[in-house]
Amino acid sequence: MNNVQLMGRLTKEPELKYTENTAVCIFVIAVDRPIKKEKEKQADFIRIITFGKTAENCSKYTDKGLRVLVDGRIQTGRYETNEGETVYTFDVIAGTVNFIDWKDNQDDEEKDENEV
Repeated sequence: MNNVQLMGRLTKEPELKYTENTAVCIFVIAVDRPIKKEKEKQADFIRIITFGKTAENCSKYTDKGLRVLVDGRIQTGRYETNEGETVYTFDVIAGTVNFIDWKDNQDDEEKDENEV
């Protein structure tokens, strides 16, 4: 089974792009690691990829520093750079994104429906 659930804060504004067939939104969330000592805060930075209406909503309703809850699956890959180096990738392909925090410019009616 390949299923992951993550809650974290966006590290920068989400990037929305359109392919020939669908919208694609990519963003990175910082997910806190369990800490052993209060002074040592650590986080993992995980790239999230969304598609379609979810991608459009993520671009519209999230922003840097806001929290989201992501349900999805892990996808790994690799590619070779022009210099011949192999780069390994690790992404989460989101099935659903729940907005824990919202952009301020949203109407109250839209805040009632927070799952996309």
